[in-house]
Amino acid sequence: MQFRTACAQFAPIKADVDSNLSTIAEIVLQSQAEGVDLLLLPETCTSGYFLEGGVLEASRTAEELMRGLWERLHGKLTRLIDLSLGFYESFDGNLYNSAIYLELSPDGIRVVSVYRKFFLPTYGVFDEERFVSRGRDLAVFETRFGRMAMLICEDIWHSVMPTLCAVNGAQVILVPAASPARGFGGNEIENHERYRRLFRGVAEEHAVYVVNAQLIGFEGGKGFIGGSMVIGPSGTPLVEAPLGDPHLLIVEIDLDAVKICRAQSPLLSDLRGQWEEIRRLVQRSNP
Repeated sequence: MQFRTACAQFAPIKADVDSNLSTIAEIVLQSQAEGVDLLLLPETCTSGYFLEGGVLEASRTAEELMRGLWERLHGKLTRLIDLSLGFYESFDGNLYNSAIYLELSPDGIRVVSVYRKFFLPTYGVFDEERFVSRGRDLAVFETRFGRMAMLICEDIWHSVMPTLCAVNGAQVILVPAASPARGFGGNEIENHERYRRLFRGVAEEHAVYVVNAQLIGFEGGKGFIGGSMVIGPSGTPLVEAPLGDPHLLIVEIDLDAVKICRAQSPLLSDLRGQWEEIRRLVQRSNP
């Protein structure tokens, strides 16, 4: 299965959900014109990231998000295009930092999956757990292209999360992120280089595509750097967006490459074969 994927990095207007949905609709239509099949947008791209007490006002239910997109796209979509994006979600009386996967068609919008961020950073410049609740479930799901998963930003910094996604059959891991630049001592921005290493390690170990869209812009003096990227299942970087600028990064994904890489390096097969023993070790562990 081959399909064209795009990662769009842009700077949302802080807390202005209506304006940001209009921008998102424009990016969807641009992607449609470019022949894109799956579009990934960054973490909290409907509102900006550093909202603190403003999360409640900027949060939306999945139904409200779909309605807002449909108002802007109705009559303009000419074919099916899938969309994954990050937003502050209101669900069942709680607020979450979430990602949603949608199928957009000329006839309407369908929710395929919703993922709620599991690891909420609350250190340094981050204070997520004060304002949103922690998710409790994985999002590994079937799409018209193949089996995918969603993780949000810090989730992929913990190796257990992509491992669980891969064991559950994910061939592509979508990673919307909002990462302020940190570490300017060397030739590379440190956290951006760390993302490269993380994504390459995850992709190579589990023979998955890692598709990442990063926020850009400034919020409260903190700069989001962009540098969205796609890593192939051999761990090879395929494409990378520039730092600091709006950009639509487009790449062809071929899921047959996943099968080939897993046959050549059957680490995931070995992992599945020992899964019951791993569960036993986890149950015996006492952190």
